[in-house]
Amino acid sequence: MATKIRLQRHGKKGKPFYYIVVADARAPRDGRFIERVGSYNPNTNPATIDINFEKTLEWVNNGAQPTDTCRAILSYKGVLYKKHLQGGVKKGALTEEQAETKFAEWLDQKDSKITGKKSNLNAAKDEARKLALIAEAKKKEDKAAAIAAKNAPVAEEVEEEVVSEAPAEEEAADDTETKAESAE
Repeated sequence: MATKIRLQRHGKKGKPFYYIVVADARAPRDGRFIERVGSYNPNTNPATIDINFEKTLEWVNNGAQPTDTCRAILSYKGVLYKKHLQGGVKKGALTEEQAETKFAEWLDQKDSKITGKKSNLNAAKDEARKLALIAEAKKKEDKAAAIAAKNAPVAEEVEEEVVSEAPAEEEAADDTETKAESAE
């Protein structure tokens, strides 16, 4: 029986979520499978991959053939590199300790790359928030200035009316004073 390590699609339309399964090559994509060895969520950034490393390595060593996408996932998680190092140990090119140290160094480099990417994404997100906040504050100030400008001409007209009414009142007061003086 030819076995394949492949993705089994789940999730709703536009939001895929995959199980990584070991299945008979003749079984349908979302059909019957032998064992579920992990999951893959491409909706997150970076993509979330949970895998049972030992079980997957065991299936790969027993001859299960990964599909192209699963091969990329297994390579990303280090399953294929571990198989490669075990092949070197069997041939006598490496000792078990050397293989383990190489794999540990590779894992450290991979983890640092992933954490670096996550920190860059978080920094970019924070920067975008700051820029959006600054833009919003500027927009608010512009809107406040526009409202003040709209209300300002009305206030000036009222002041002009008050100023123009005041001389008329003074003239009227002067007229009454002159009439009072003339009546005496």
